[in-house]
Amino acid sequence: MLTLKAETRDIHTKPEIVRKGGKIPAVFYGKKEASTPISIGKVEFLKVWREAGESSVVTLETPEGVKESLIQDVDLDPITGNPRHADFYVFEKGHKVEVELPLEFIGVSPAVKDLGGILVKVIHELEVIAMPKDLPHNIEVDIGSLSNFEDQILAKDIVLPQGVELKENPEEVVALVSAPREEKEEEVAPVDLSQIEVEKKGKEEETETTETNEDDKKEPPHS
Repeated sequence: MLTLKAETRDIHTKPEIVRKGGKIPAVFYGKKEASTPISIGKVEFLKVWREAGESSVVTLETPEGVKESLIQDVDLDPITGNPRHADFYVFEKGHKVEVELPLEFIGVSPAVKDLGGILVKVIHELEVIAMPKDLPHNIEVDIGSLSNFEDQILAKDIVLPQGVELKENPEEVVALVSAPREEKEEEVAPVDLSQIEVEKKGKEEETETTETNEDDKKEPPHS
């Protein structure tokens, strides 16, 4: 079980002050939960966030009691990449939740390995419905069935863990293999040797004329 201790946060306290104290300003809310500002330890949050992502249940230990939640959103500093704020969605006990789970593509596609095709991952997350306790960290997609360029994996083809139902459009294309692009050789225009000879001859005649004119200039005047 992933657990975070949360403290009630005074909304009048500037977020910068909260962060300087080694904590992250956050908030939790839900269908039957009022939006409540909290603060959580930065180090502890980073550890849980790496493991849970946005699809695993996180237990918040708050002054108002234990809250089962999902990390709904994390605001990152555009320069450092460190989390600046976090949203937790508290779900109702005994109710299913709708979430988008990340996809992990596994296996080897014969169309890629043997035919030189290119694997195209059309979507990277799958929308599902499940009880919080049944939510996996991600969903595996075996691409071993992609044997030819015409083959596709649809959302309905994915084997879901027990207790997880598909919310995504069943006909949504998840992955496919495209044929390799053929590189066309650039056609090189044939060299016109006669034209080169004419240009060369013209340059030689021009040089001879220039030299003749220079000699005329150097010729001493007749006495």
